[in-house]
Amino acid sequence: MIQLKRWITGLVALPFIILLIFLGGPFLFFLLVYVVGLLALWEYFRIIYNPQDRLVSAPARSSNLNRQNSSAPIFQVLAFITGTLIMWSAYKNTFEMILGFIALTLILSGLIALVQFKSNPFVFERAAQQILGIIYIPVLLSYVVLIRNGINGADWIFSVLFIVFAGDTSAYYAGSYLGRHKLCPAVSPNKTIEGALGGLAANLGMGAILKCFFLAKSPWGLSILLFLVIGVAGQVGDLFESVIKRSANVKDSGGILPGHGGMLDRIDALLFVAPVAYFFKEYML
Repeated sequence: MIQLKRWITGLVALPFIILLIFLGGPFLFFLLVYVVGLLALWEYFRIIYNPQDRLVSAPARSSNLNRQNSSAPIFQVLAFITGTLIMWSAYKNTFEMILGFIALTLILSGLIALVQFKSNPFVFERAAQQILGIIYIPVLLSYVVLIRNGINGADWIFSVLFIVFAGDTSAYYAGSYLGRHKLCPAVSPNKTIEGALGGLAANLGMGAILKCFFLAKSPWGLSILLFLVIGVAGQVGDLFESVIKRSANVKDSGGILPGHGGMLDRIDALLFVAPVAYFFKEYML
């Protein structure tokens, strides 16, 4: 049943995404990325600010969380505001403004921490988690917008997304049917070395196919390197999100996508891939 939901969700979303990439224009694509970013950021805070600690009794956990989360709302509001400004800056192709808003987030978070530290000794931890969330989601997603707004942006976005999706899907099935050796059991017990290798093979295969149609002028050597780096970065991004969820004892970031979990579960690989692809596009290919 889970696999059926997974395929139905993918088949329904796929035509919509393709149309939006090629026919929607930069602004509609930015709106899609923006909505995805806000949903993922909300899921991130849901995980980070509401951990499930089974080793602590319910009353003690509730009291502890109440103290820790007393500063959470203001950090969340700040994150949504600055996250919006960061992604809008990417749409306007003003990279300097992205750096400026990151700095502004740090300054304002520091000010909040100073004011609240006396009454809430956990405020520094909350500030650090909020800053990580800003860099992890709005900043990294901004690279998707920057790629789309550049030369041949639609072709690049289409290629990157399909390379990532192919690797993610192949890693899942290769691991399910062929997996024997654990990749990183402390972080994700179900992921295997065989699954990771199957994902990388799919990254290379899909990348080679798409290169012939969308990146024909790119040299093969650098293109293969790009496909491999995308595969590795995507798997690291997947595992990094697993670290976040495992630290909070949460299985999925949410349930908004049937068969896929939450929005953050769906874009975790893309978040780490986007800056890599942007670097290759702008400086190497």
